[in-house]
Amino acid sequence: MLPGFHPDPSICRVGDDFYLITSTFEYLPGVPVHHSRDLASWSVIGHVFADRDHLSFPSSAGSAGIFAPTIRHHDGRFWVITTDINTVGDGQLLTSAASPEGPWGPPLRVPGAIGIDPDLFWDADGTCYVTWATGRADAPIMQASVDLETGDLLSEPALLSTGSGLAHPEGPHLLRRGDWYYLLLAEGGTERGHAVTVARSLAATGPFVFHPGDPILSHRSSTDPVQNTGHADLVETADGWNIVYLGVRPVGPGPGFHLNGRETFLAKVSWEDDWPVVDENLDIAPVSTSFTDDFSADRLDLRWIAPGRHPGDFTSASPRGVVIDQPSDDRYRSLLATRVRDQQWEARADVEPGDARLVLRMDEDHWVAVECRDGHAVAHATVGPFTQDLGAIPLPATRPATLALRSTLPTPGPHGGTPVADDLQFGIVTDDGFVEIARMDGRYVSTEVAGGFTGRVVGVEPTPGTGRPAVLRSFSYAGIAG
Repeated sequence: MLPGFHPDPSICRVGDDFYLITSTFEYLPGVPVHHSRDLASWSVIGHVFADRDHLSFPSSAGSAGIFAPTIRHHDGRFWVITTDINTVGDGQLLTSAASPEGPWGPPLRVPGAIGIDPDLFWDADGTCYVTWATGRADAPIMQASVDLETGDLLSEPALLSTGSGLAHPEGPHLLRRGDWYYLLLAEGGTERGHAVTVARSLAATGPFVFHPGDPILSHRSSTDPVQNTGHADLVETADGWNIVYLGVRPVGPGPGFHLNGRETFLAKVSWEDDWPVVDENLDIAPVSTSFTDDFSADRLDLRWIAPGRHPGDFTSASPRGVVIDQPSDDRYRSLLATRVRDQQWEARADVEPGDARLVLRMDEDHWVAVECRDGHAVAHATVGPFTQDLGAIPLPATRPATLALRSTLPTPGPHGGTPVADDLQFGIVTDDGFVEIARMDGRYVSTEVAGGFTGRVVGVEPTPGTGRPAVLRSFSYAGIAG
C-alpha cells in the first residue's frame, strides 16, 4: 500500500477521507501526513513536524528521533502523539491542528508518560486516555487520563496490560466497537517474530482479556513474501473495517535481507463473536513510484527529507537548480534525500561536476555513493568501519554530469553460489547510456547488516573537502520491473 520506508502506521477517518502517518526516526521534516479516499492510492499533504522550531535532533545518527506516532480526530481537530527517542526521558510529544495539512502547533510535553509508542483515546464521557509502552518487562503497557491543553496527566499511570505472553508488548492502540473496548498490541519484536494481538474489555481502563486465537496477524515461521508483520491500527470504513500494519519484503536465502525498511500494508477485517478477523486477500494495484524533479517549484516537494535536520537548513533555490550547502557542523550531513520504494530501481542526478555525489544511505555507517572528485566519477562504499573506493572513470567534459545508482537483480559472484539481495551498480549516464563504474552486493546496505529501524534513502550531497556547495539541476527516480 505504501512501499518503501513507512513503518508503524497509524490511521484515522474523517468523513470520506483517510489520514495516515508513520515513523520517521532521524529524518526531517518529521511524520508525513498521507491522504486517501480509497485506502489504495495515497499522497503526502504535509508533515506534522514541518516547522524546524518545533523539532530538532542532535545529529544525523540513524534510527533515532521519532518513534511510532498516533493520529486521531476528535471534535473537529486532529491530534498526534509520538516519542522523540532523543528526549524520551522528558515524556511524549503532543500536537494538534485544525487541518491535517497543518500548520501543526508547537508540541506539548506529556512528562508523566515515559516510554514509547503512545496512543490517544477519548471515552464517551470526554475523558482522554494516553496509553503507552514502557519497554519494561514488569509493566509493558501503561495508561493515564491526560489534559490535552497542558499535557499533564490527570490520573496516576496504571498498568493496563502485560501482553498476551509474547515478547516485547508495544504499539498499543485503544478503540471502541459497540460495547467492547479493544486493545491492539504489537508483540514478538519487530523482526521475524512480529505479530498483532488483541484484547477486549467492557471499560477503557480494563481489565483486558486476550483473544484465544491470538495473534490475529503474523507471518512468523511462514514462507510469505511479506514478513515481520505487526504494529497495526484499525479504521472503520463506509463498508466495513480495515487494518494497516507494517511488514518487510526480504529477498534471498536465509536469513533473508530487506532493503527498503518496514513498509505499510492493508488488509480487510471482519468480526466474529465480537473479535476482529484479518483477511489479507486484497487485490491492490501497484502504485507508481517514478518521478522527475527539476526543482523549478517555489519550494521543495514534500518527498524530500534529510537525516538530522530540515532540508531548508542547507538548501536554497537558484536558476541553475537547488543549491546544497556543505555542512557547517560535523554532527550532520547535508543530504537531500527521498525514500527508495522499489526492490529494483534507478536514480539519476544531474549535477554540477566537481562538487556533488549521489548517495544511497541506510545509516551513517552503511552507505554508498557515486561522487564527482578531481575530474572523475568515483564509486565509494562505507560499510561499518570499512571505507573503500570501488572504481573511477573520467567525467565527461559536458555539463551537467549525470550520476546514477541502480539496484538490479543479483547475479552469482565469481565463485558461484546463490544470488542474494540485489546488485548495486554505480555509474554515470552519457550519450551512450549508462556507463558502469563498479558494482557491489546490496546486502551491505540492508537492515540485516546495518541494524536499526529505517530503510534506504537516495539523494545528493556536496562532495566533502571541496568547500563548495553542490548544485542539483534535476533528479529522477524509476522503479525497474523485476
